[in-house]
Order: sequence, then C-alpha cells, then structure tokens
Amino acid sequence: MSMSPRPGNLDPAIAARLKRSADGLVPAIAQQYDTGEVLMLGWMDDEALHRTLTTGRCTYWSRSRQEYWVKGDTSGHFQHVKSVALDCDADTVLVRVDQVGAACHTGSRTCFDDDVLLRAAD
Repeated sequence: MSMSPRPGNLDPAIAARLKRSADGLVPAIAQQYDTGEVLMLGWMDDEALHRTLTTGRCTYWSRSRQEYWVKGDTSGHFQHVKSVALDCDADTVLVRVDQVGAACHTGSRTCFDDDVLLRAAD
C-alpha cells in the first residue's frame, strides 16, 4: 500500500489555486534560470512546494520511495531556486534554478539529453 503525500504548510492562498493529480501531486519542471535549459521533471505536493519556496532548495516527492527528497542532498548536485511560477492552469510548477552539477540521476546535465526523438534540421 502506498502512502500519499501529506498536505503540508503551504500558504493557503497558493494551496487553493493548485490543481493536483488524484494522488495530490503537481509536476514540477526544473529549468536553468539563465539559459532556459530544461533540466528535469519532478513531483511536488503541498509540503514539497512549501519547502521549496521557504528554503531556496528544490524539494520533491518521490513516488517510488514515498518520501521527500532535496535535490543535491545525496548527489551534491544542488538546485538553488531563483523563481517559482505556476502555469496558466495552476497544474504545473516551473522552478527556475541555478543547477550545480548534473540534474539527471544518470549523471547527465539534463534528463532530456540521451533520447532525442526528433531533431530539427540545420
């Protein structure tokens, strides 16, 4: 049986705007703040978003491990938060970060480097 993420301490005004999936999560896209490079996609519940907003470090909810994790605590590849925004539907979070080291768990700079399905012609 999987544990669901807990509601958290997120500002009620922000929490009221979020459109979460059935499991209480919103996708969170991490983007390099100065280049626009898309780094990774993680998942946040209210508490993970609260921690991200208040600590300046990205906190995600691991769906496989059923626990919170802060990017860089294990790998040393930190994400320092520069800004956080909701999309127009309030169902996706964009976190603009200063990425230190690799963003992908494979060691790649981004999670989107290795499996390009279509590349524009030069």
